[in-house]
Amino acid sequence: MTMNITSKQMDITPAIRQHVADRLSKLDKWQTHLINPHIILSKEPQGFVADATISTPNGQLVASARHDDMYTAINELISKLERQLNKVQHKGEARRTNGSMKDAVFAESEEEE
Repeated sequence: MTMNITSKQMDITPAIRQHVADRLSKLDKWQTHLINPHIILSKEPQGFVADATISTPNGQLVASARHDDMYTAINELISKLERQLNKVQHKGEARRTNGSMKDAVFAESEEEE
């Protein structure tokens, strides 16, 4: 998997790159193909911001996290992406996808005479 990491106002160290790669490998348990994950790490006066955009065959995942610590921001970002991926993967199992009440066929009981 090719991963793009972009930074603003800071340098990306090999430790940060390895941390992002380790956390992204956590998404592999959902057994979906991650297409071109793009992570943007930036330093702001209030702390660090981690943004991500990942395309999947089922849709696009977009998340953002802000924290005083860069590693914590990355962890929060990955957990948000994991929740989105879980929702997309299990969307077909949701109750509302089984059909509406208008389409339901009700069995009519036979009247005894």
